Amino acid sequence: MARRHWALFVSIMCLCMAAGKSQQEKLEGVDVEEVCADRPADEYFRLEADGDCREVYRCDSAGEDGSNRLAPIKCAGGLAFDVLRQLCDWKSNVKNCDVQEKPRKAQPILKTDEPICPEGKLSCGDGECLDKELFCNGKPDCKDESDENACSVDEDPNRAPECDPTQCALPDCFCSADGTRIPGGIEPQQVPQMITITFNGAVNVDNIDLYDDLFNGQRQNPNGCSIKGTFFVSHKYTNYSAVQDLHRRGHEISVFSLTHKDDPNYWSGGSYDDWLAEMAGSRLIVERFANITDGSIIGMRAPYLRVGGNKQFEMMADQFFVYDASITASLGRVPIWPYTLYFRMPHKCNGNAHNCPSRSHPVWEMVMNELDRRDDPTFDESLPGCHMVDSCSNVASGEQFARLLRHNFNRHYNSNRAPLGLHFHASWLKSKKEYRDELVKFIEEMLGRNDVFFVTNLQVIQWMQNPTELNSLRDFQEWKEKCDVKGQPYCSLPNACPLTTRELPGETLRLFTCMECPNNYPWILDPTGDGFSV
Repeated sequence: MARRHWALFVSIMCLCMAAGKSQQEKLEGVDVEEVCADRPADEYFRLEADGDCREVYRCDSAGEDGSNRLAPIKCAGGLAFDVLRQLCDWKSNVKNCDVQEKPRKAQPILKTDEPICPEGKLSCGDGECLDKELFCNGKPDCKDESDENACSVDEDPNRAPECDPTQCALPDCFCSADGTRIPGGIEPQQVPQMITITFNGAVNVDNIDLYDDLFNGQRQNPNGCSIKGTFFVSHKYTNYSAVQDLHRRGHEISVFSLTHKDDPNYWSGGSYDDWLAEMAGSRLIVERFANITDGSIIGMRAPYLRVGGNKQFEMMADQFFVYDASITASLGRVPIWPYTLYFRMPHKCNGNAHNCPSRSHPVWEMVMNELDRRDDPTFDESLPGCHMVDSCSNVASGEQFARLLRHNFNRHYNSNRAPLGLHFHASWLKSKKEYRDELVKFIEEMLGRNDVFFVTNLQVIQWMQNPTELNSLRDFQEWKEKCDVKGQPYCSLPNACPLTTRELPGETLRLFTCMECPNNYPWILDPTGDGFSV
């Protein structure tokens, strides 16, 4: 999936300038000033609905005397332009060739020289005054619905305040103006360089051998505890007896959704109830069929990293999820530390669909710092970063992967030592043996130091809540739990339950679990598998 997104990104970056006589003919009779009035400079649109679906324009104020002109742009062959998503995609995926432009939405009147509404009220686009609290609450209240159209992190009238260190104190709250401050004011040389290895997706026979190889119990952090990883588990095709054993060995289990629907808008535009069913439902399934009863499933990641805005985080707070790990931070000179969302995010809302939470939420964000994927950072020109290792599309050999790992380690280690996140889909690591070999080599090289620790997301938060210098970490109790687990799996021969559900007609799915088989295959309306309740 990551490669497909990269291909689309490349396609829009490779949009070719269309020129020639036919363009001149198309522009004859077009009132450019009228077409460009109040239109954002970065919006692409069509001049005709029945023309070439590859061709679009944008307004460019580089004409004589700063006047507007139309800059023609054309997608590469085989692609078409999606005006709603504002990118080139394969023609079969574009369903709006007959649409000329993105729908224009009415905007509220929030900034005026003189107030136009009484105190505590704000103006809709049509001048109607409504209570400030009604703006960006997920329900249109203005007649023109403009109260729900300016709700980004920077626009929401009820947005979280900017970081105030006097009001935000550990262990419950952590923020800084630009996100780069080290917790506890510790000097960088005394901060452990934490590395989190995370995996997204189902845990099953396709990847269990990889996890057993990486986390074989022989590789130990400087405090004598075995290295740990974090697994964001999706439901379908997961072997819950394997998840149970990962948990037994001290790895962190988090959730990655129940259905993993492949419609990205389902996630970015999801309702409170959608997020509740997907994430709390997924947790219920993992707890029941992997027999995890200690309340340790407290993290989640959104599929396709499609953050669900305030609705997702309201659900998380209500359901006692401690952290989200879906928001990405653009590649910067200094990486960003995780932060709580009581105050405003310390970086731009980056990534898919830009639906970051604008309100205040009692939730930690395990921010995904983008990786620098340049082969030679000293000489190569800058490239956009990548958040998942497998979305670094220029990494095609073990040697390039090794350079990526070491360069990004040095970026973190030699600056503020913010945790380095290495986020994978297991299939990528298994696609070439040299990738797995290089990761193992990197882990063992790092463990040769005395200041690098491979930890879970929860362990990062535990250290941030109680910042402890390197020379005292051997006795840091929060990292001693399940320090070096021995013994056998809970069951060597799990039940292979062949199950069906009315929600997935025609499919028989196997559920591997050490627990009793349920009546039905657990799914979104029936997460326990006990059957539908009326």
